[in-house]
Amino acid sequence: METLEFQSEARQLLQLMIHSIYSNKDTFLRELVSNASDALDKLRLESFRDKDMQVDVDDLHIVIESDPSERTLTVRDNGIGMTREDVVRLIGTIAKSGTAEFLKQLKEQQSASGSADLIGQFGIGFYSSFMVADKVTLVTKHPHAEKGVRWESTGEATYTIDDVDDAPQGTSVTLHLKPSDDEDKLPDYTEPAKIREIVKRYSDFITWPVRLGGEDINSRKALWARPASEVTEEEYAEFYRHVSHDWNAPLETIRMQAEGTFEYQALLFLPAQAPLDLFMRDAKRGVQLYVKRVFIMDDCAELMPEYLRFVKGVVDAADLSLNVSREILQQDRQIQLMRRRLVKKVLSSIKSLMSARQDDYRKFWGEVGAALKEGLLSDHDNRDAILDVCSFASTHSEESLTTLAEYVSRMKDGQEHIYFMTGDSRVAVENSPHMEALRAKGYEVLILTDTIDEMWVDSVPSFDGRSFQSVAKGQVDLETEEEKSASEAKAAEFADLLTWMQEQLRETVKEVRLSTRLTTSPACVVGDAHDITPTLEKMYKAMGQELPKIKRILELNPSHPLVEGLHKAFAAGERDGLADTAELVHGLALLAEGGELADPSRFVKLVADRVQRTF
Repeated sequence: METLEFQSEARQLLQLMIHSIYSNKDTFLRELVSNASDALDKLRLESFRDKDMQVDVDDLHIVIESDPSERTLTVRDNGIGMTREDVVRLIGTIAKSGTAEFLKQLKEQQSASGSADLIGQFGIGFYSSFMVADKVTLVTKHPHAEKGVRWESTGEATYTIDDVDDAPQGTSVTLHLKPSDDEDKLPDYTEPAKIREIVKRYSDFITWPVRLGGEDINSRKALWARPASEVTEEEYAEFYRHVSHDWNAPLETIRMQAEGTFEYQALLFLPAQAPLDLFMRDAKRGVQLYVKRVFIMDDCAELMPEYLRFVKGVVDAADLSLNVSREILQQDRQIQLMRRRLVKKVLSSIKSLMSARQDDYRKFWGEVGAALKEGLLSDHDNRDAILDVCSFASTHSEESLTTLAEYVSRMKDGQEHIYFMTGDSRVAVENSPHMEALRAKGYEVLILTDTIDEMWVDSVPSFDGRSFQSVAKGQVDLETEEEKSASEAKAAEFADLLTWMQEQLRETVKEVRLSTRLTTSPACVVGDAHDITPTLEKMYKAMGQELPKIKRILELNPSHPLVEGLHKAFAAGERDGLADTAELVHGLALLAEGGELADPSRFVKLVADRVQRTF
């Protein structure tokens, strides 16, 4: 026998489970039954794949046993079981990537009830046993292991682990229950009526029989195979919690049935809250795949693209082999057809949500919109459908988002482009000098602040026949014919200064020209129409991808006193300090957009020298 210490985060979570006020302790049984169901699914699948595995799969089931005199409750399955290494890895530590973030959020909560609301959202599973038990004993045996394993802990800093010679196939979890306590909302979980109530509420849809006293106590009816009229919203909600490990009810339920040459059924869900690992590198994605009600694989990525990784649910195909592998799925034409239809169904459901339940749509978009926009880069076939369900902040309203269709409906007469600007925040975009002329002329501008916005705007050409135009790149043509004539005259007047400044700043800028987008600032820097933005350049560098140096364009506001003074001094032949002034103007333009100076100390010295001359 070994005595081992819990990994630090596991220990913190155990103490949290034991000591936190938790309004619904019944869920521990749902978690244990769900784990047992997963073990049965895995054994059934392995028996198809590994013909040499000596296992009995004729009567796969879950048994719940209670002993009121000993105050114990046991959940037993004859599923895949675990090796000694599995037990240490899965129970002695918490490999799930969200644990640290979970504990951080708990610390930020201001009340015990707030803490309780968070529990269950992170798939804590087995650890929930310690809400109701003073000690937990687990006995398990994997088909390929010679001996079984016994694990035991009181939920403190350590656990014991030992070999068992005569352990049966599968896993049993025995809870040494705390005394029932009405005040602490701790029922007597040895009572058969209570056990039946919990299983009926949470696990009625489990594929495998759940037995109590020799009687099956769950209906085992697959929700996706039952008529929609016979399934309640609560049943959908519990099934969603089972497949997603989310604590909330789903925001939207999507049913789909395809008949004909290739038949399948799907039951999919849109979340009310983004999965914790939505933007983590090892995020799970995809839906569960069944073949004729037989579980085949979890997180089947081949059925759902990465940008829809928040969609959870089940797809049950009628005509696939039970031995299907991920490699086969990647090449299977029927799977590709299913994927296309599922994606279109999900996107159309989101569009229906947008039009019929705007509050729910806004909540949904706030949670997963940034992930959904990834599809604008990866899914060209559905790009228009994705654009239809996107919402963006804009200068039209400080509170409400706008769809592209709404933006187009408000476009000015003669406006050809959908104007946008990317940036770190709304404040940064609204205060950018690039916005001045558009604001002055009353043009609406989309404010794009998600990281993904930096990438998709350059790959999506248009919406509803209107091209996207960055207000910080290329030429922004907002002038009337009369204004254009005046600008051409100004350009001729400033031509020599522009040529001289371009030569002075040749190491940092590719061109110096007069601006039509500035009204109050002296200067701004812009990119060519096809240049990447400075933010995107930083992102590539952060990923270790060095790019060739990109020179940008310096635009001057000819009506600004600083630029007028610079022009007068140059026209008068004054050259003393003029090169420094040109450098200062360029530095000010970089700072105005939140950019980085190549040599901050030199810029500070130039500013200090100029300020000193004013005294």
